[in-house]
Amino acid sequence: MPSLAVLLLISLAVFYIAHRFYGRLLSKLFGLDSEKVTPAHEHEDGQDYVPTNRFYLLSQHFSAISAAGPIAGPIIAGMMFGWEPAFWWIVLGCICIGAMHDFAALVGSVRHGACSIAQILKSYLNPRSYAAFTLFIWLALILVVVAFTDITANAFVNALDVAMPNSGGNGAPADRVQISGGGVASSSMMYLALSLLMGVVVKYWNPPLWLVTIIFVPAVGVAIWAGPHLPLTMIAPGDIPNLYWAWGILAYCGVASILPLWLLLQPRGYLGLIWANPEIQWPEFTGFMGGKNQDVPLVPFLFITIACGACSGFHGLVCSGTTSKQIDREPDAHLVGYGGMLLEGVVALLALACVMQLSTDSELASAGPDKVFGVGVGAFLHGLGIPLQFAVTFGMLAFATFVYDTLDVCTRLARYLFVEFTGWRTKTAGIVGTVVSLAIPAWFVSERINDASGNAVPAYKVVWPLFGSINQLLAALTLVGLSLWLAKSKRGLLIRAMVGLPMIFMMAVTVTALVFQIYARDELLLRSLGIVLLGLALWITVEAVLSLWVGRPTKGDQTDAA
Repeated sequence: MPSLAVLLLISLAVFYIAHRFYGRLLSKLFGLDSEKVTPAHEHEDGQDYVPTNRFYLLSQHFSAISAAGPIAGPIIAGMMFGWEPAFWWIVLGCICIGAMHDFAALVGSVRHGACSIAQILKSYLNPRSYAAFTLFIWLALILVVVAFTDITANAFVNALDVAMPNSGGNGAPADRVQISGGGVASSSMMYLALSLLMGVVVKYWNPPLWLVTIIFVPAVGVAIWAGPHLPLTMIAPGDIPNLYWAWGILAYCGVASILPLWLLLQPRGYLGLIWANPEIQWPEFTGFMGGKNQDVPLVPFLFITIACGACSGFHGLVCSGTTSKQIDREPDAHLVGYGGMLLEGVVALLALACVMQLSTDSELASAGPDKVFGVGVGAFLHGLGIPLQFAVTFGMLAFATFVYDTLDVCTRLARYLFVEFTGWRTKTAGIVGTVVSLAIPAWFVSERINDASGNAVPAYKVVWPLFGSINQLLAALTLVGLSLWLAKSKRGLLIRAMVGLPMIFMMAVTVTALVFQIYARDELLLRSLGIVLLGLALWITVEAVLSLWVGRPTKGDQTDAA
């Protein structure tokens, strides 16, 4: 068995080769042309439509798509089925499906005047299908908020005394670290306060970047150190100890989604895995049935559990929402769209590595993904000489920052979709849209959820399979819209197959997983949501097939038409 560092270095080499050759092939088949005027130039306004350097845009795009999904999904799947199936799906899924999906969504949006995926579908389908797709996206975003609110709230109340992976041996005691939920919460609150303060300073005083860096980066380090010494404890009585934190996080979502973007600047962390080079201890393969009760089949649940780590419908919303408005030259889509998803795959592999270094008898084997990631990152950094408690707190905070970004973006997008769907375009509509979008998550986190044995389980464990199914189904529906575009514009058979075959695969596994969950789950709300979402997806798919057969006139590809 190769070492963990070698395995990851090989993966990075494969990603580079895929970007260089498969990405270039996609660029050629899509006919990217540096001479064509992009929407960023055609509609340049200095605000939304801004031609942007491709490397700067890549960093901005990656920041937008990098959420908690590529961390939590690989950790959950790796523990369920073993690290090897998860590893191969991340690598192959990223290259052949995820990166292609993001690239095609970005190019499709640019070719349609920087329209959203929903608007592209509207060009080829009837208004009813457009409304159905908008509702589908809104409900998918709601599930994201439910899952990640619960994960974060659990991180703020749970405490754990755990042995560090790959420590001890030869009779020496293992290094242990105490994870205080209140300490993580305290560091997290201080971090958010620093982010807001930094936004105000940059907005109104506009100091040089180097000065901001030398002031606020060390301040984040102080927050990481101070959190465990000044724990912020808020445990609710009864069966749901994380309830108060869950309500507080949802309140944050509401406020953050309507605050100006300049107030929400967030620093990013860096992981030092390659140099630490821990030993692989987790089993390669645990069986075709996974989960605590061994009742979840590897196919199709591997593909929907990893979710954003290999393919993500959420990325299509980002590609067609903001990134397409900033593409300077069409060929830049190769680096930004295809390359951005490969970087997401690297994050997923790093998260999976946090599982791979665990032993099956580790206290972390039954812990949540937040603890696995935090301790895993802490172990990597501790191997570089960073103090253990500081390193683990940093890992926990890094996970929380990913979640904050996800919750903020999802709530904001849900508000936009509510306003667009209802046609109610006032400030009051925005407030109502935010409240309605958070009402379902608020109900979910306030309810005790039991497993088949009657034991209370975290909401995210129940919601995650449905979230993964819907997220991947959204990717499949995005590919449906792109396939319609390619077919209507008479593109070549090869490029249509490169988009169409992944569409068929993702549609098959996600629909199968969704049907399984509708029949297997006892929760009425989840089952009802699953039925509604499945119905909307099938409706859109049937409309797409009929559109091809009937040959309905469309607005089509603006760039090609020109």
